Amino acid sequence: MYSMETLPLTPRRRAILSFIRERISLHGQPPSLAQISEAFGFASRSVARKHIQALAEAGYIEVQPHQARGIRLLDQAGKAGLVQVPLMGRVAAGAPIHPDVGVHDHLVLDVRLFSRVPDYLLEVQGDSMLEDGILDGDLVGVQRLPEARNGQIVVARLDGEVTIKRFEQGAGGVRLLPRNPAYAPIEVGKDRDLAIEGIFCGLVRR
Repeated sequence: MYSMETLPLTPRRRAILSFIRERISLHGQPPSLAQISEAFGFASRSVARKHIQALAEAGYIEVQPHQARGIRLLDQAGKAGLVQVPLMGRVAAGAPIHPDVGVHDHLVLDVRLFSRVPDYLLEVQGDSMLEDGILDGDLVGVQRLPEARNGQIVVARLDGEVTIKRFEQGAGGVRLLPRNPAYAPIEVGKDRDLAIEGIFCGLVRR
């Protein structure tokens, strides 16, 4: 497992750091001291403030003074070539599966692992993309894009469920193609709800 942490943290402070990351990822802004206090059952904001100051002193965050939401994550990975990427649920390499919701973790990864910078990671379940080197349990990087070109590997949402396949569009419509002869192509009829969630841009194998 790749991790941002290079200095030891208490379990409580590790949980607070994860909470901050999740709020930024899901809501685009860090939590306030009041929200941290409420989430962790602290009696007052001053308790939350002490934990935040400790995280800042350890080099995980930066705190802007006199701002209600003045917390900024520091990429200790802020060295060139590293990027922090949220791990968001699973994707089916087989029959589509309902996605897990929410941020499960954050990994700090070398951007050279990817053909383009990923917005998030998904854990692969299944072996339908075997011949493209995508195996069960791999973490695939996905860049959010609503469209795809023929031949690209995409993460698609089909009737509310997600799958990873090669994209093909022709006169007969769209097909989602596996890369394992044990699986049949998915023919996407006009009555089905298809959305391209993003483009595959590399993977991490744990």
